Amino acid sequence: MKTLKTLSIVAIMAFVFTSCKNETQPEVKTVDIEKTKKDVATTLDPNATYAKVEFGIDGMTCAMGCAKTIEKKMAKMEGVKSAKVDFDNRLAMVEYDEAKVTPKSLEEAVGKVSDTYKVKDMHAVDAFGAEKKACKADCKEACCANKTDAEKVACKADCKKECCSKAKKAK
Repeated sequence: MKTLKTLSIVAIMAFVFTSCKNETQPEVKTVDIEKTKKDVATTLDPNATYAKVEFGIDGMTCAMGCAKTIEKKMAKMEGVKSAKVDFDNRLAMVEYDEAKVTPKSLEEAVGKVSDTYKVKDMHAVDAFGAEKKACKADCKEACCANKTDAEKVACKADCKKECCSKAKKAK
């Protein structure tokens, strides 16, 4: 019994001495981090001619998996200034350097994400559709309904609805 007691004490003491450290400074380790996101400010040419295109994407089934994956793929392309995919409207909006990117290369980038995604109705635009507020067919539900005359004029310059055309005449 005395031997067991002695061995226990020796084991506990060995454990205490080996596990306790008197160092107050933590160990510092250096880790290399790979840069994965491109720095847009350094990769884009300020003198380049940028074009904006909008196009529909068929085959998307979810906002996080499908739309975000396509958006990231296009945003990583060299020469792409911005890329946004609106899952609800099944619409992609891309601004790119015409010297480095073509509409065909954007279509190929979407196709490379998955064979199920198909680009349709690609067209150049001056401003993206999400930036514009289109009037609805019914003036009571139009973007310019229930606004002052000045707000109606600012609402949509090319709106053909009666509610907006009255405001244009007042101007």
